[in-house]
Amino acid sequence: MAPVGPRSGDAIFANVERVNAELFTLTYGAIVRQLLTDLEEVEEVNKQLDQMGYNIGIRLIDEFLAKSNVSRCVDFKETAEVIAKVGFKMFLGVTASVTNWDADGTCCSIVLEDNPLVDFVELPDTCQGLYYCNILSGVIRGALEMVSMKTEVTWAKDMLRGDDVFELQVKLLKQVPEEYPYKDDE
Repeated sequence: MAPVGPRSGDAIFANVERVNAELFTLTYGAIVRQLLTDLEEVEEVNKQLDQMGYNIGIRLIDEFLAKSNVSRCVDFKETAEVIAKVGFKMFLGVTASVTNWDADGTCCSIVLEDNPLVDFVELPDTCQGLYYCNILSGVIRGALEMVSMKTEVTWAKDMLRGDDVFELQVKLLKQVPEEYPYKDDE
């Protein structure tokens, strides 16, 4: 079973090279602002943030697996716990919780009480359809795809829209069987 306790995420976070949180937050804000200027349509910005996150996630999973020493998760429930307790702590310095499981164990919510990406952020009225942190849904989707899980990740709650927490809904669409590039018996 993978180490999931808060101490494992804390230990990794203590040893990971970090950048200044304010610099990170303001740089991300500048990227979102530039996308709003360039693309003009809020829905297009949401798609672009998700795609950027996806591209980050397919690369970030390698660093996560190398530095966390997490063993292979046995199911989607364990994977979600590792993302919430270890992944979010390792890369954002926050711990999330996993709630709202469906009966099949294929859909859950990852709840963030604190989100460093939204420090100093207020959405203007013209941007009410914007999912400011949509990059996070793309990161999760991309990382999970690299470990053979096809998922759909959407925002259920957003504090920038007046909700009490940030809540991502993660739905497992299918477990993709691993394919090997060649056969050993040839």
